[in-house]
Amino acid sequence: MITYLKRGRSVEQKTSDAVQVRDTVTGILEAVAQRGDAAVAELSKKFDNWEPESFRLSQDEIQACLRTLSDGQRSDIEFAQAQVRRFAQIQRDSMHDVEVETLPGVVLGHKNMPVSSVACYVPGGKFPLVASAHMGVVTAKVAGVPRILAASPPVNGKPHPAVVSAMHLGGADEIYTFGGVQAIAAMALGTQTIDPVAMVVGPGNAYVAEAKRQLFGRIGIDLIAGPSETLVIADDSVDAELCATDLLGQAEHGYNTPAVLLTNSRALAEGTIKEIERILQILPTAATASVSWRDYGEVIVCDTLEEMVQEADRIASEHVQVMTRDPDYFLNNMRNYGALFLGARTNVAYGDKVIGTNHTLPTGKAAQYTGGLWVGKFIKTCTYQRVLTDEASALIGSYCSRLCAIEGMIAHGEQANIRVRRYGGVDVPYAGVAEQR
Repeated sequence: MITYLKRGRSVEQKTSDAVQVRDTVTGILEAVAQRGDAAVAELSKKFDNWEPESFRLSQDEIQACLRTLSDGQRSDIEFAQAQVRRFAQIQRDSMHDVEVETLPGVVLGHKNMPVSSVACYVPGGKFPLVASAHMGVVTAKVAGVPRILAASPPVNGKPHPAVVSAMHLGGADEIYTFGGVQAIAAMALGTQTIDPVAMVVGPGNAYVAEAKRQLFGRIGIDLIAGPSETLVIADDSVDAELCATDLLGQAEHGYNTPAVLLTNSRALAEGTIKEIERILQILPTAATASVSWRDYGEVIVCDTLEEMVQEADRIASEHVQVMTRDPDYFLNNMRNYGALFLGARTNVAYGDKVIGTNHTLPTGKAAQYTGGLWVGKFIKTCTYQRVLTDEASALIGSYCSRLCAIEGMIAHGEQANIRVRRYGGVDVPYAGVAEQR
């Protein structure tokens, strides 16, 4: 039996929130599409009180940001980027071009090619997410993308030095200080001063995620990566303090961050609720985390491991922290998650900041159909074919002709027939009317 000791906002409330976000985003996208730089400037002033002469940073401005870092801060950023780069390179090396002769004289293949340009969005909001620069820019660089833009909102009325430095050290070709939907729109659609990109990637708030959703098709996106989500799966092999810490570690992201405990121990569930209340009394970011926990926190008690897997797959959380006696049970049986963090020795913050896997992950149940950002998201796998002999062309052509006739696609059929006549020496009637077997 599955028991809810605490529930978050209702489906109806979440739907109402989504409608408001959708309508706001639509208006901003239309404004930028119609008026370009002027709209971006107006929106930046309205939402961020930021109106520089140019949103793109000069090399002098970038170097000034770098000079503000201590040696230790720069070293830490470079260490994190090295981990991300190393794992992304391993992933890229696993992707191979293919060419194979599938029939005598018929050669099929595919090539893996990077997209031509990408914009990597780095959220600002309550926290300047330095790590998001690594996840987007470094991974795109490893993929071989020739033009990489990076953008992040101003923090306290100016570019955030560590964020800008991370973008530069990661390999960004153009760095912009602006944020929100107007930034996504400017880079995706282009303005008088910004050439549009082929793809936009990166996490963001609900408005940024909705902007990417609405723009998909006109440009490529990585995935819908909206407000952070976390699911802690635990049994009585761990204690309430650890569970509460891992839940609040993500709840501080914003006011709408789902943090869910899934357990087969009612004692642990009740203890975690009490422990969260205690920690919120001393947590410096409690003003944010407490609202997320109040409105979006959930505690679910199951009887069996099978029920826990069932609920976990239904939730399809972005982050899943597994702290049980046998975490591999969930690795082997779960299907819907952005990333798994297996065992008490690891945690979501490791993945968010430094361990090397990408932290841009699917939210809003998108884990049901996609994984997170990785080097392959920047790669187009494009196929090609080559027919080497007359005999092969005639053979494939005869099948193609009959299959086109089944569908009634006469002009398609004639593409096959003309080759059967020329290369096979067979007098196939015009217009795909060859007899079917």
